[in-house]
Amino acid sequence: MSEAREVLALHNLQAWYGESHVLQGVDLTVRAGEAVTLLGRNGAGRTTTLRAILGLAGRRVGSVRVFGRETVGLATHRIARLGVGYCPEERGIFASLSCEENLRLPPQLGDRHAGLSLDEIYALFPNLAERRHSPGMALSGGEQQMLALARILRTGARLLLLDEISEGLAPVIVETLGEAIRTLRERGYTIVLVEQNFHFAAGLCDRLLFMEHGRIIDTLVPTELDAQADRVAQLLSV
Repeated sequence: MSEAREVLALHNLQAWYGESHVLQGVDLTVRAGEAVTLLGRNGAGRTTTLRAILGLAGRRVGSVRVFGRETVGLATHRIARLGVGYCPEERGIFASLSCEENLRLPPQLGDRHAGLSLDEIYALFPNLAERRHSPGMALSGGEQQMLALARILRTGARLLLLDEISEGLAPVIVETLGEAIRTLRERGYTIVLVEQNFHFAAGLCDRLLFMEHGRIIDTLVPTELDAQADRVAQLLSV
């Protein structure tokens, strides 16, 4: 992994919502094919980090390099076109459109063949194949989450920013999403997760990054978790 190219690099990233200084110097490097998770208490800055990468968090300073290009100062749509897919916690499904219409809507980034085809999407998420003609408002929460993830895969994005995709979902749906992420990793996608479900994240990622007060304060790899159980509990306790 050390020889893989750098896909995302944050250096001293700071971000504000109005007068609130949320990110206070985030440093992070993610290489091609890696999956990392941002963990921490509510308000630690995890979701803001994803939003700041895309320029959605109000004012930001520092450095955000995406596929080698400095993006601080770029508009959000230009950052996305570099190959970034963002799956927000609120999902953003178009309720009046069918499942398949939601999937056909996103524009292709660069090569029109780079995104997953509908057949590939339906192989990854059989639930969506069964509900392809159902309106978004008729989908279950789990199906909406699958659709939100599937939709960014249609664009050709290779860096995926996934915010709380397991939250509030039934275990069988969480398992399906986990299998999908493993498949995407095998295909070479680079993934940054924000998660509250520690056990879900630990089974999917190369590194777990713990945030507090707008900074990354510790990093563990899955093999260290058993020995560092007390430390993990301290970092995640309310």
